[in-house]
Amino acid sequence: MPDFRAFWIGQSISVIGDQVSGVAIPLVAVLILEADAGQMGLLTAAGLVPHLLFSLPFGVWLDRVHRRRRVMIAADLGRALLLASIPIAWALDVLTLEQLFIVGFVVGTLTVGFDILWATIFVSVAPRDRYVEANTLLGGSRSIASVAGPTIAGALVQFLGAALTIVADAVSFIASAVSLTFVRAVEEPVEPDDSSLRERLAVGLRFIFRDPIMRATLLAAGWINLFDFAFMALLILYATETLGVSPGLLGLVLGSGAVGGVIGAIIAARVGRRIGLGPAFALGCVLFPVPLVLVPLAGGPELVVLGCLFAAEFGAGMGVMILDVNVGAVILARTPDRIRSRAMGSFRFVNYGIRPVGALVGGFLGTLIGVRETLFVVSVLACFGVLWLVRSPVIRLRDLPEPAEIG
Repeated sequence: MPDFRAFWIGQSISVIGDQVSGVAIPLVAVLILEADAGQMGLLTAAGLVPHLLFSLPFGVWLDRVHRRRRVMIAADLGRALLLASIPIAWALDVLTLEQLFIVGFVVGTLTVGFDILWATIFVSVAPRDRYVEANTLLGGSRSIASVAGPTIAGALVQFLGAALTIVADAVSFIASAVSLTFVRAVEEPVEPDDSSLRERLAVGLRFIFRDPIMRATLLAAGWINLFDFAFMALLILYATETLGVSPGLLGLVLGSGAVGGVIGAIIAARVGRRIGLGPAFALGCVLFPVPLVLVPLAGGPELVVLGCLFAAEFGAGMGVMILDVNVGAVILARTPDRIRSRAMGSFRFVNYGIRPVGALVGGFLGTLIGVRETLFVVSVLACFGVLWLVRSPVIRLRDLPEPAEIG
């Protein structure tokens, strides 16, 4: 699969850059601009609100676009330029929180378009019977990035400063754009559709909410994401300000703990084959959030604090990979080709749209009841997401489902 190989290499480089920025941008806000809990919630939300605003209209529009790969390349280059503006503004001593909010919002908007089209490129470069295998490779890349990214970010922030570290993510988007130029696979044809915009919007929403597999999958994932992003909005602030962990040490611990994600990606397909794709997804829905409870419980000697952060990252990383690899293959297989962009846009509208809500909830609660208390509450609530699967057909899925029938 040479086309998949080019696609995979580019995405692997890009996700490492994303992990670097995921640590560096919050550190810019905290260490350089002295952001508080509410502002950290807003910063996280700024990058996620576009999923809520644009997933549905982008899904409809991109189903009509013929040269989708070119749109993805343009999105990559746009994100690279926007991220590069942060270290430039810092060097000129004009960097503000408002700029971080704006960059986060526009980068998030371009990410919505890129990620919706990602599914259409994936199915053109990977045969259906190898979806789980291909998803495992991409999941492995994300896991390795979660190990390497925070470690690299922590080291770069320690030696270069948080602002200059963001250059690494800008470069990674350029690498992703270059890799897409080597993909030669024929894209799925655009089917004629004379229906109105409103009708095309409704098709994707009806599919994800009426299909029992998609509905249960979305509700479980959305619930977990709501509380996970409330958690993530405060994690950097809590670790550096409350626990007193230095950026370099925090990056090293989070990166080392993320080895669990690598292990999860390695065993995810095997778990799916052994117990079935649906039960493997349900298992991931438990293994992902449960270890996060250790973070607000961290306290005492530095070694205990670091041990709790490591164990939380290790366990959550393993769980999320088992979840992602198996459910990702199910979603790709269940979605009909002719509405793929609309369906993915609708799915992301809910699953990603709930994330800025979570970030704002985290920031609000962190200000209202305290950061540690908020982290404990939201990490416990995230553990109940698996209950959405109990009465659904997802829990009985052994293999990839057939594409859904749509009218």
